[in-house]
Amino acid sequence: MSRFDTTHWSIVARARGETHDARAALESLCRAYRPPVLAYIRGRGYAPDVAEDLAQTFFEHFVEDAYPTVADPERGRFRAFLLTALKRFLINSDAEAHALKRGGAVRISALPDDQPSATDWMVDSGSPERAFERDWALAILDAAMQRLRAEADQGGKRAMFDALREFLTERPDEEDYARAAAALNLRRNTLAVAVHRLRHRLRELVREEVSQTTIGRADLEAELDALGATLARVLD
Repeated sequence: MSRFDTTHWSIVARARGETHDARAALESLCRAYRPPVLAYIRGRGYAPDVAEDLAQTFFEHFVEDAYPTVADPERGRFRAFLLTALKRFLINSDAEAHALKRGGAVRISALPDDQPSATDWMVDSGSPERAFERDWALAILDAAMQRLRAEADQGGKRAMFDALREFLTERPDEEDYARAAAALNLRRNTLAVAVHRLRHRLRELVREEVSQTTIGRADLEAELDALGATLARVLD
């Protein structure tokens, strides 16, 4: 996900002006949140090829016409707005009938190995909305992690980041610490301090990413609580 100096709501609002920069920013925003949109569609039971087509068409509509013109930050959080827009799109496009015609109600193969399966998540959670929430949370976390990696690059600490990245979302055991300490030629305590600092900075970056999707402190705190609960389930 690209880092914008404005909130996601501001990007959508700017896109109304049809400027090149505004549209480019909105297109980047749509690419960033393609995983949760696709997860929701797949969670509704659509076949992979149908889901891909629907996601592509949804974002074309989002960028080119109706959705940017009706976006209003006063309506709530950007996450909720995107999901509502997606649901309306599926209804208006008569997507369910289209998917059934092409066999979309049948569970098909999983996504590639490096991508979580939205349909598997739906089986576990019983809700395509939960599939959306899952991939939304992972998109936020990935955005923050990318920024943290960029900071490591700028600070000449990329090797340390790469070695410790796996420890930022999971608690390492003593063998993991010993292995990383040996690879980096650091004392165990020094390594533990480095992990603590990276985790702290990652939390700050996650908060900044979420703040771009909300208006006001109350919405921000509520979104952070929801994000934390979702990631706890995903990373457990």
